Amino acid sequence: MEVIKTAIEGVVIIEPRIFKDARGYFFESFSQKEFNEKVMPINFVQDNESMSSYGVMRGLHYQKMPYTQSKLVRCVKGAVLDVAVDIRKGSPTFGQHVAVELTEENHRQFFVPRGFAHGFVVLSETAIFQYKCDNFYAPQADAGIQLRDEELGIDWRIPTAEAILSEKDLKHPFLRDAVLDFDIKDKLY
Repeated sequence: MEVIKTAIEGVVIIEPRIFKDARGYFFESFSQKEFNEKVMPINFVQDNESMSSYGVMRGLHYQKMPYTQSKLVRCVKGAVLDVAVDIRKGSPTFGQHVAVELTEENHRQFFVPRGFAHGFVVLSETAIFQYKCDNFYAPQADAGIQLRDEELGIDWRIPTAEAILSEKDLKHPFLRDAVLDFDIKDKLY
């Protein structure tokens, strides 16, 4: 696998080595050993999958301390724009984001470390989205930031007024009003 650094330290894009022939293709979608060596030592404990239609936006989600999560995400059908927002107080990149298109054709994966809010929008007719988490879902620590927060400067590539959001995601505060308990000085791992 090739690890591509982004503008925010720790947030990386992963491209697998794909072997194609007349039968189709093969690639190793995850290797704990290689991930630990090339990205960071992580113990993923939960896999999740969602299916959504065009225009569905999910996020920007995170879990408060001490239940914070890292996520390794990929789109196995269709296409999504995936976004990670730095919410670590005191970080030189606080409030900045990285966006990457994940598709069934490019097979890219996106690593979102602890201390980041995560969300995506479906760009194709439908999308199946998978993610590995290094901590279990903790409903009491569930939190989020408003996807439509213009101060974040995210180009979602679809009109946000036409986006399909859950009631929960519509109620998230803007970043400036969010309860953030991450600090750049915190030991998140």
